Amino acid sequence: MRPSVAFFFLVISSASAVPIVAQIHPPPKISPKIHAAKTVFFDDQTGVPAVGKDTLAQLEKWGRFQIVTDKSQADLILLLSASAPRGGHVIYSGGQTGTVDKSGTIDEDAVPNYHRSAPVRDAYLTVFDGKSGESLWTDSHIWGGLVTGRNSAGARLISQLKREMKK
Repeated sequence: MRPSVAFFFLVISSASAVPIVAQIHPPPKISPKIHAAKTVFFDDQTGVPAVGKDTLAQLEKWGRFQIVTDKSQADLILLLSASAPRGGHVIYSGGQTGTVDKSGTIDEDAVPNYHRSAPVRDAYLTVFDGKSGESLWTDSHIWGGLVTGRNSAGARLISQLKREMKK
């Protein structure tokens, strides 16, 4: 096959793959429920108070939501954790697992922690609807390090949510 013909087929096949990839991985969109929300309840389940403190400070600095101390009064629940929520279940850094019910209450059941010595690699921020418990948005950020700061992962996730809401 001549080089120009091979190049033509390469260009055509590459161009046709781009729309397929975009359909498989659409850009994340912020739920209208997040845009409409006025109040949030912040739940730090990382097991590292300094991370939660920095995250809450960033949320307060943003000033977009009124932070409430009663989950039942919150439009949204912002859950900061050391493990990604999967299928409605949250695994905390200490090895406990919980299920988020419709009221946003986390039902915790102790489970064995098989990776006690494994370092935490990511922090996850998940936004739940305060009334239905539905997961509306989630993202993660690498935890700690000299470049990002030891306790900045949660604060950076709040900044990411803020950027996503501006789009």
